[in-house]
Amino acid sequence: MPPLLFRRLLRRVGAVGTERLRQTYQTTFWFDFGPAGNVVEDIILALRPHIAGKRRVAGVEWWLSRMSPTDVRVDFHQDRDEKLAQSTGELVHPRISSVLFLNRVRGGALVVTREKPDPANPSLAPSRLDTADLVTPRPNRLVVFDGTLTHGVLDAENQIPDGKLPGPSRQRRTLVMNWWAHRPTDIPAWADTRLYRALAR
Repeated sequence: MPPLLFRRLLRRVGAVGTERLRQTYQTTFWFDFGPAGNVVEDIILALRPHIAGKRRVAGVEWWLSRMSPTDVRVDFHQDRDEKLAQSTGELVHPRISSVLFLNRVRGGALVVTREKPDPANPSLAPSRLDTADLVTPRPNRLVVFDGTLTHGVLDAENQIPDGKLPGPSRQRRTLVMNWWAHRPTDIPAWADTRLYRALAR
């Protein structure tokens, strides 16, 4: 990202603080490429030609990922239309998944693999990770991958999370953006909520 825009994102995410962290890890919003109302939507518009290119994409589902690498509470998973999967069992994935790292932390690598999550393992980690890609968190590093791929976050020791680790750790912050061919079920536009007002332009 252009440095000025990235710094603006860092300031605004810092101002969001811990809003909604106690309720849920994932507070998601929909953006259909209309006029931007906040810094995240500015970033999506800037990234659109580089990520979506000429592919048909209706919009982006986005959220702020804020977690402690000593207490990773997100299992390995494939992104999907969550409400649709819960109500019908149908699995529909985004065309493209992307993660913009906002800071540097100890551990906390992103793992991306074609292998499926395995319920027999801690954090549903796939049984084989020897062919997985690992991405170290660094400020302004963007990762883009096929929306059907399995991914997860390693702990502060860059191991499969299996419970809380002792000691403090810096919050791992990312902006997650899923690029969809259609709008996922019941995802509100940011402008239609009263959440994360600190992100406003």
